[in-house]
Amino acid sequence: MRLHVRAASGRHRYNVLGAINAVTHALVTEIDTTYIAATSVCALLDKIAALGGSAPVTLVLDNARYQRRARVTGRAKQLGIELLFLPSYSPNLNLIERLWKFVKKDVW
Repeated sequence: MRLHVRAASGRHRYNVLGAINAVTHALVTEIDTTYIAATSVCALLDKIAALGGSAPVTLVLDNARYQRRARVTGRAKQLGIELLFLPSYSPNLNLIERLWKFVKKDVW
């Protein structure tokens, strides 16, 4: 006998952009409940810049389209943040892919 369980319709999103300081391991996040766009990335850049510090900042990003928008690159230039993009199709270099692999292995 097949059992049907009613669930809420639609997808509820909880998107998180994050950056980790390689020296202090401090975490900076930008959370959005709709969808990630250039606006969200610019907000993350603003939070990173607000932390201050005299050392130059390089942010390593994957090749998501919204990260390469003129608005994002322009804002990074204004804030003095260098954007370093990973090569396409390089999950071994993207740390979040390692986390997802761990989560999938642990959950399934």
